Amino acid sequence: MKILQISPECYPAAKAGGLGDVVGALPKYLNRAGVSSAVVIPKYQTKWLNQQQYSTVYTGTFRLFQAMMPFTIERVLGEELEYPLYVANIPTKFDRPGIYQPEDGSNFGDEIERSLCFQQAVLVWIRDMEEKPQILHCHDHVTGLIPFMIKHAPEYKILGNIPTMFTIHNGEYHGAYSWTKMHLLPFFDANARGLLDWGNAINPLATAIKTSWKITTVSPTYLEELKTSSNGLEGLIRSEGHKAIGILNGIDTQVWDPSADTYISHKLKRAVHTFKSKNKAELLNKFHFDPNLPTLTFIGRLRREKGADLLPGLIRQVLESGLEVAFLILGTGELSLHQELQYLKGRYRGRLDVALEYNEGLAHQLYAGSDFLLMPSRVEPCGLNQMYAMRYGTIPVVRTVGGLRDTVIDLGSPGEIGRGIRFDQFTTGDAHHAVYRAYQLYHEKEELGKVRKRIMSQNFSWEKSASDYAAIYDQLLS
Repeated sequence: MKILQISPECYPAAKAGGLGDVVGALPKYLNRAGVSSAVVIPKYQTKWLNQQQYSTVYTGTFRLFQAMMPFTIERVLGEELEYPLYVANIPTKFDRPGIYQPEDGSNFGDEIERSLCFQQAVLVWIRDMEEKPQILHCHDHVTGLIPFMIKHAPEYKILGNIPTMFTIHNGEYHGAYSWTKMHLLPFFDANARGLLDWGNAINPLATAIKTSWKITTVSPTYLEELKTSSNGLEGLIRSEGHKAIGILNGIDTQVWDPSADTYISHKLKRAVHTFKSKNKAELLNKFHFDPNLPTLTFIGRLRREKGADLLPGLIRQVLESGLEVAFLILGTGELSLHQELQYLKGRYRGRLDVALEYNEGLAHQLYAGSDFLLMPSRVEPCGLNQMYAMRYGTIPVVRTVGGLRDTVIDLGSPGEIGRGIRFDQFTTGDAHHAVYRAYQLYHEKEELGKVRKRIMSQNFSWEKSASDYAAIYDQLLS
């Protein structure tokens, strides 16, 4: 393989968010472009991984403090993914349900050990390969110490000349922990200690930014935002800006194809209006709402960075104002939001319904059947949901931030180039006005049809993004 993608997520094997979609699609399109690429992730007990068959390609051990940890690297059999997918099978560490946390939303309690185990297992495997990857492409803080280890940990220094690339999918999460956990790390050069430190803690994200050969973010706007708002890493990102570039994510247009999507009840044939109305009616099998109303849907994690804490106040304000719209919500996250949304569901029965779960198939059906997609994000490094929505004729209503700014041109822009409705301030008032604009558009049927056709014709496929990544790989190898 030329490029090894090292990641905690990869769709369809293990997905918690957009990172999984990116790592599941990028190597497919790289291989199609002639850039040999493979992926390695931990072997979780996800439904998809449990259904696969494997061949063991490597067996080894690594040190975690005073214990020698056995592991195997296994390759998923079959060709459906269009790239080799490997899993690190580390007994007692990943053989449990959930990717980052148990299904009940609590914590595993050994996140630091799990991250260090995965990274070391991958490095031991690569170290012993006869033909090593030419580039290690690491994704998010869970893999953030790999660029450091191959330069400054004696066990892995043989890999020190392999170029490393690190992609920041979400700079809110650093993976930082106390120096009291230093004993869990492999032995490293004492004079390199400063590369691990940020804010008097071991900070994997900061370490990756310092030690990687190249840094990418998942949209150009997000790179600029990180320079002024990255949870304490602003100065570091500015100082390392010479090796950073923002590349907008794409979407897998085979997975997200309204004319062939196996998750949705009615495929797109000719009339967009018929496609939308039939799929909207299908949502009545899961949600209680009036299909004659403009329907605004939120899909994703119910967490602060996604702006989910704005939803209860916005829903109250919009529905109490008498605006005739319906809200549908799919996602899981903070328990307090679960409880508040369940209360509001009872209060506004028929105008609000919620499905507090992760459900990939239902998400596809919502993209196909909803009129608008609501994304009030505080932070949105790239955002894929708005691209999925447009592909299915669902108009995005988004906050002007990160990749949402890069992909959603406001309908108020001059010329017929608008792709959605944007609002700037993270306030219920600003979001309410955006919902009102959506309500007005819904009742202007001719204009609504034009906008739907326009957004469905946009090309957000991975071909260009993969080409941009390939160009960076070529730079690193030259």
